[in-house]
Amino acid sequence: MDPKQFSRRSWTLVLLLAILLFGQGAALYDAQVVNGAYWLERSQVKAVETETISPDRGSILDRYGRVLVSNRVTYQVTLDPSAMGEERNQTVLILLDICREAGVEWTDTLTISTLAPYTFTREPPFYAVSTEEQDGETVTTRTLTYLGRLGVKLGWLPGDPTADKLHKQGWRMLTVQELMERMYDTFGIDLEAEGMSQTRARALAGVLYELYLRSYEVNQTTYVFTRDVDIDFISRVKELKLKGVNIEAVPVRDYGTDYAAHLLGQVGLMSPEEWNYYRDLDQGYRMSDYVGKDGVELAFESYLRGTPGRREINRNTDGKIIEERWISEPEPGGNVVLTIDIDLQQAVEEILASGVAELPSEEVEGAACVVLDVNSAEVLAAANYPTYNPSTYFQDFSENAANPLRPFNNRAFSGLYAPGSTFKMVTAIAGLEMGVIEPWTEIQDTGRYTYYNDNGPMCWLYRQYGSTHGYENVSEALRDSCNVFFYDVGRQVTIQGLQEYASYFGLGEPTGIELPESTGTMAGPKTEEEAQKWKAGSTLSVAIGQENSQFTPLQLANYVATLVNGGTHYAAHILKEIKSNDFSQVVFTQQPEVLNTVEIDPENLNAVLEGMRLLVTEGSVRSYFQNLKVTAGAKTGSAQVDLDAQSNAIFVCFAPFDNPQVAVALAVEHGGGGSEIAGIAADVLDYYFSAEETREEILTENALIR
Repeated sequence: MDPKQFSRRSWTLVLLLAILLFGQGAALYDAQVVNGAYWLERSQVKAVETETISPDRGSILDRYGRVLVSNRVTYQVTLDPSAMGEERNQTVLILLDICREAGVEWTDTLTISTLAPYTFTREPPFYAVSTEEQDGETVTTRTLTYLGRLGVKLGWLPGDPTADKLHKQGWRMLTVQELMERMYDTFGIDLEAEGMSQTRARALAGVLYELYLRSYEVNQTTYVFTRDVDIDFISRVKELKLKGVNIEAVPVRDYGTDYAAHLLGQVGLMSPEEWNYYRDLDQGYRMSDYVGKDGVELAFESYLRGTPGRREINRNTDGKIIEERWISEPEPGGNVVLTIDIDLQQAVEEILASGVAELPSEEVEGAACVVLDVNSAEVLAAANYPTYNPSTYFQDFSENAANPLRPFNNRAFSGLYAPGSTFKMVTAIAGLEMGVIEPWTEIQDTGRYTYYNDNGPMCWLYRQYGSTHGYENVSEALRDSCNVFFYDVGRQVTIQGLQEYASYFGLGEPTGIELPESTGTMAGPKTEEEAQKWKAGSTLSVAIGQENSQFTPLQLANYVATLVNGGTHYAAHILKEIKSNDFSQVVFTQQPEVLNTVEIDPENLNAVLEGMRLLVTEGSVRSYFQNLKVTAGAKTGSAQVDLDAQSNAIFVCFAPFDNPQVAVALAVEHGGGGSEIAGIAADVLDYYFSAEETREEILTENALIR
């Protein structure tokens, strides 16, 4: 081989090797020097997680754009025991010490007192007992509590305390000291350790109990150690870098009003029962999500919730997040605009509370007042007494739950009351439309109705004063609430006629309101067999609103609205419209829905309405209405519910008389006579028509006020 040719080949190989070595060196330099930190971080990636992010919940506004419920960001602490490792107990103890120093409360549902001497805070602690009658026998059922279920799974208990066999064998209830010893052994709590007092051991056991409930799937809700903590607490925890202690920013509902609690409702963590429903919707719900529990929050959950987002998270070997990437961003929920006027709602609640306090009856247990738009059945206000503050619902829960007056009851939509004489307009319309009477027909009040026998039912005037109303037409009979007049009309109309016209006006029927309600009961036979046994005399009681008829204040208000607007029976509703999350467009508008139309001859209607006008201009309540800016129409009612107690007081009214705008229904439990609560209704109307002059439409695009 030519030496020169060999030399060229050698140098070519050397050059190629040099190029390869240079390329490798450059790549190594880039990886280790230029981008060394990046690749080091990448090399420490432990796992890639996909996380579902809940969207911001939509706001709730009143009809004029005032924000009633919105969101604010708060911080909560959650625990991840898998990241704590062997330092779990020490980490929790440190966290508990920080809470004590900062005055922060933590979640502890262990049913053992937190301070010595230790006792069970519920008896029996491991199961709940309920009884029910079955085939004439009392059947006892035992259901394991969370503590009982965990105790069975972990062997703290000698067996299932709900099993009849175990009780027959003489099962002995563990003492609190025995249970705590077994818990401490399971949790690895050493009472001999330095600094481990009885109080610290009990607090540690309470937190570990919560964690074990979740790890053994006894309680499937997410354990939040503490919520709504301040920045000082957050800084202290972060300084210590406690493993497995996570601080999360979470949105919570912020109330712009202390009123309308029963309408607005609350949001809370999803329960296992709710999870069974929401997981089937295929809408990205997680069991750790917050959902509407009642009121508007529940009724319009699908609008308020929004669309969840998904985020990819990369963690290193220490569990530290090193990279986050949005797969899809969450879309906030829509904004729900209600029909209520929050200023009117506030006024009605305050008027109701002060009015009840001034009643002569000392037996009042509750009350409700509903204000409806006559021409659409929009709920303008729905007040309850007693009520509660929605913004302090959780802080006040125990006190309110123990209140015998039941402030959590939504009496406006679910309270059932005999209508008393407020039902007499139904009897009057039925009699007039069926041709039983004419507007000018007069019936003599003889004090006692003797059609069936000489000892028939009495008119209230005869019972109280021994006198009578004499001859009266339908307008005068409504003014004076003459029982004998309506006994005679009701007898001729028959129970079937009364039932028919009551249903026309929505009494004993669903109103269509979006929130939970009671449908009430219209008295009378429900089957042919019952009809054969129905006593003709019972129809007399039904005709004046007695017997077993029971309706809600919402039904009574809508009945009056239907009457005074000429017979158009609208579905009651509280939703006005849904606006997009940025308020740029209206997503949905609630249109008035006509359920049915009551055919009423104008002459007959005028006769009935005239009777309601006479009550406030000449009758028993004229003193309350004489200074009102507008003329109204009204009807009083009272219903005896207990011979030893005051009657329930019922009152309905509308205004203005010539061009009705609003209907009001008021019920006061054991309030006495309907005339005694007329002042409350008059004050509501006075506020409504006085405030009307300053009421403005302020709901505009992208502009809200609070």
